[in-house]
Amino acid sequence: MSATEGTTGVILRTRPLTETSLIVQWLTADAGRVSTVAKGARRAKSPFRGKLDLFHVAELTFRRSRSSELHTLAEVGLRETYPALRTDWRRLTRASYGVALIEQTTETDTPVPETYELFLGYLGHINGTGSTPCSVLALELKHLEEMGMVPDLDRSALPAEARRLAEELLVREWDDLAGREVGPAVVTPLVLFLQSFLVFQLGRLPRGRAEALGAGCA
Repeated sequence: MSATEGTTGVILRTRPLTETSLIVQWLTADAGRVSTVAKGARRAKSPFRGKLDLFHVAELTFRRSRSSELHTLAEVGLRETYPALRTDWRRLTRASYGVALIEQTTETDTPVPETYELFLGYLGHINGTGSTPCSVLALELKHLEEMGMVPDLDRSALPAEARRLAEELLVREWDDLAGREVGPAVVTPLVLFLQSFLVFQLGRLPRGRAEALGAGCA
């Protein structure tokens, strides 16, 4: 009999598997990125109804498969929904870029508790009133630091104001970044610097970066 595990997770992606079932990809506190089958989730009277949407945070139990990376979802208890992420296109693109960044830099079924906490903080931040392109740059910098790949800002060719912005985004809490306004003359060099750095470290940019950043940090 397959072992049953319980954890807390946030939904990164969903897609139909059959006429009645869904594949749900989670980023979890204890197991990292896991994919589950929610059997019958598309039925009108399913106990999963209304619980399995993008960026929902839930307590979940699943039965781990012994033969594949696709596990069976057993129960879901909804904790947070971040509604603004599904009603505002710009917030949605920033959340989706965060998913692409995490998928490109983590492996499945590998615990990444710091990444989980970072992503939840990011979602809560962009769901609020302070979401700006600086939020995206902060996520990149904080995640790079977490992976031990933060750029050496002191030895970079960044202008002084752009370097100070990067240092600020690295150390500030999400609540302290709400409403942060920075003009394009400061933010553009940092955008381009991190673009080159991500390509060098990861081989390619995660999908959706340009859409998530938009026109500037204002």
